[in-house]
Amino acid sequence: MNARLSAGLLAAALLAAGCGGNSGGGGEQAGAAKVGLITKTETNPFFVKMKEGAEKAAKADGMELMTAAGKFDGDNATQITAIENMVAAGVKGILITPSDTKAIVPAIKKARDAGVVVIALDTPTEPQDATDALFATDNFKAGELIGQYAKAAMAGKPAKIATLDLAPGITVGKLRHDGFLKGFGVAEGDPQIVCSQDTRGDQAKGQTAMENCLQKAPDINVVYTINEPAALGAHTALKAEGKDKSVLVVSVDGGCAGVKAVQAGQIAATSQQYPLKMAEQGVNAVAEYAKSGKKPSGYTDTGVTLITDKAVPGVDAKDTAFGLANCWG
Repeated sequence: MNARLSAGLLAAALLAAGCGGNSGGGGEQAGAAKVGLITKTETNPFFVKMKEGAEKAAKADGMELMTAAGKFDGDNATQITAIENMVAAGVKGILITPSDTKAIVPAIKKARDAGVVVIALDTPTEPQDATDALFATDNFKAGELIGQYAKAAMAGKPAKIATLDLAPGITVGKLRHDGFLKGFGVAEGDPQIVCSQDTRGDQAKGQTAMENCLQKAPDINVVYTINEPAALGAHTALKAEGKDKSVLVVSVDGGCAGVKAVQAGQIAATSQQYPLKMAEQGVNAVAEYAKSGKKPSGYTDTGVTLITDKAVPGVDAKDTAFGLANCWG
């Protein structure tokens, strides 16, 4: 999630030793094919769940899993080092959530030139075909779903919209934002959009952004947020002004904390994505390549579901019981 901006830590010793081999148990037998997983951070719940999915699939497929992560979201240098170490260790494939979608491309090209399959998870590279395949949420659709929901929930009432975005130039943030606008039926620059602020997906920055927007436009009644931490920050700001019950907040991610916030009425609806599924399907694709030589290709949509306890006509949704059963973090 590019929108997932929690700080992560990676011990340099693990990288030096080959990125921390760990198959989740069953894949470490002699001669097992190796698969690598490189995430943006290793502490963010989204990537913790992704690693869990990779471990599960590697064990089932009899593969050895190597893992690495950036020291922080945006740490391209550590991801490059991890790719180089994994290629040197003889992996058949690498799964990566690229921190810098453009700067990582030369390192990916070197890996592919060495015969390693590279699959992007969650975040496409720029260009997207720099990797063999992409397993990810349709982030535009995720935004579109919450836009459609917000439009229907407003039931014809004039909207005063605040968008609490990610940061300029980050693909996931733009896709979600643009999807929301399409779903709500407004264009960029529409006078219904009364405030737009960047949050970097951070809860504290989300609160500050909402405070700024309320100063600019006290009559805001719809808030789009890039992710659930930003949404919870917005809720804090709205509650302080006594407006938490009268303003509709929608978001994206479907983490367990976010679904609980929907259940509690702090967020009206969220679009849930499935990091465990991304990693499982990615490992399975590498296992197939190791066995048959068949490379994965193209984009695989790993699904998105609108989660709300206040369903509206014409927008498909599941309730928070479903959301909690399928959440991450």
